Amino acid sequence: MDVNGVGWVAAIIVGGLAGWLAEMVMKSNMGLFMNIILGIVGAIVLNAILQAANIGSFGAGWGAYLITGFIGACILIFVGRLVRR
Repeated sequence: MDVNGVGWVAAIIVGGLAGWLAEMVMKSNMGLFMNIILGIVGAIVLNAILQAANIGSFGAGWGAYLITGFIGACILIFVGRLVRR
């Protein structure tokens, strides 16, 4: 089973990188495990949003997964901050 054209191991690695980048941009302190979760879930959430809007995804492969995971993780961090307030 693959996620957006990458395997599970690559999804964990690229998801962790996307989560870490989002953590740096959004100035939050989450930790390694949460970065991985944010990157993977962020990619899934943004893909669902793009499909619902009939836009399509950024493509397949590592680069597209990194971009999707980064933007999705930033959205999740933003929504998390809104909920906490």
